[in-house]
Amino acid sequence: MSRIGRLPIPVPTGVDVTINGREVVVKGPKGSLSHTIAAPIEIAKSDDGTLAVTRPDDERRSKALHGLSRTLVANMITGVTQGYIKKLEISGVGYRVQAKGSSLEFALGFSHPVVVEAPEGITFTVEAPTRFSVEGIDKQKVGEIAANIRKLRKPDPYKAKGVKYAGEVIRRKVGKAGK
Repeated sequence: MSRIGRLPIPVPTGVDVTINGREVVVKGPKGSLSHTIAAPIEIAKSDDGTLAVTRPDDERRSKALHGLSRTLVANMITGVTQGYIKKLEISGVGYRVQAKGSSLEFALGFSHPVVVEAPEGITFTVEAPTRFSVEGIDKQKVGEIAANIRKLRKPDPYKAKGVKYAGEVIRRKVGKAGK
């Protein structure tokens, strides 16, 4: 069995998990998330307040989906209880970010400001003109929005200018040697 897949998923108090066939709905203090479990994988509630994810056979596809399905449901439970945050930093002369309502406006060295709208379920927090965070309950959506923002101006390997994740180490390259 999958080592990750066979671990039971603890359901904390205040979280309601509903299983309708293949649809799993998780409701918690921060909101509600739903996910459809892939075909061969089964999920069931046990009496001790945990969820068990099982697979019918040892086929390669079933093994792959087993651990994936368990992790996706566990991430949903974490999302509705604690939420997810991705912190990003901007470095470079004149590069900055401003909050404009629910959207962010970036000055990233282009001839125009770049505006990023917050999709449903995502909030932006600007801590400083060069530091901001993306928050939400859906881990995949938070990561995707953060990656799209980083893609606006990836960190330059020569001067490390651009948008990067907090704590991300940029490999620096040596410039050409002068005479």
